[in-house]
Amino acid sequence: MPRRLDHLVLCVRNLEQAGHDLQKLGFTLTPTGVHPFGTSNRLAMFRNNFLEVLAVTDPAAVPAAAPGRFSFAAHQENFLSVAEGMSMLALHSTDAHADAARFAATGIGAYAPFDFGRDAALPGGGTARVQFSLAFATDPAAPGIAFFTCQQRHAPDLFWKPAYQSHANGALRVIEVVMSAPKPAQHRAFLERLTEATAELDEAGRLSVGNADDRITILGPGEIKRRLPGSTPCDDPRFCAARLVVRDLDATRRELSRNGVEVRMIDGVLLTPPAAAHGLALEFIERGTD
Repeated sequence: MPRRLDHLVLCVRNLEQAGHDLQKLGFTLTPTGVHPFGTSNRLAMFRNNFLEVLAVTDPAAVPAAAPGRFSFAAHQENFLSVAEGMSMLALHSTDAHADAARFAATGIGAYAPFDFGRDAALPGGGTARVQFSLAFATDPAAPGIAFFTCQQRHAPDLFWKPAYQSHANGALRVIEVVMSAPKPAQHRAFLERLTEATAELDEAGRLSVGNADDRITILGPGEIKRRLPGSTPCDDPRFCAARLVVRDLDATRRELSRNGVEVRMIDGVLLTPPAAAHGLALEFIERGTD
């Protein structure tokens, strides 16, 4: 698809506990970052995308949603009133303001773009100011989750740090996000408008857009049970899994087992249950030349 996966927002109630649990899964996490709108995060940073572990840490600072304004933090509060898990998916952008205009024109997001900055801790000490612009899109048929594009408005070397990109589990990057929906085909038009690409619907009802390195897949209840045994299909569309590429799957399995993480091997894919990552199943696959 024209846009690559930028990051996944894993929304949790306790950032400290979630950080401990993600480290148990073999991820290196950045120090805590604080947003000016009531949330805080830690990142598992990969090659050109990342997993954002996020919690609402200052409810008094959360802005309310308003007509034409999407409140990132209020969305997380609403999401957590139901469960923990992946609440949003971000795609890479070079111009979020243009994205916001396109989303409005195509009927998937009549929201103003959102610009903000925060201080990021550097590996050797000190901080750097990083700036972002976001453009939001929502699917009326998937009211509990949301999507956005993310533009980084700072020098790349202020954000992408090799020290934060080395993980004990060998993870190199996220290559696929898996969603569960009762009727995947119902989301085809939205997905195509979001990604500016043609989505494919196969005979089993699996809907996907993108290539092997950047893909969004929507599965019905039967396919979720087949691909992600132990996951429970939801009545409403939800993000349910992320697939990550590693260089040595045996090394990944040893690291997870050493930390007492439950794993299953299914058709060459190492699977961890949703509970291990606060509602998000993780699939690890090997690609030695990535």
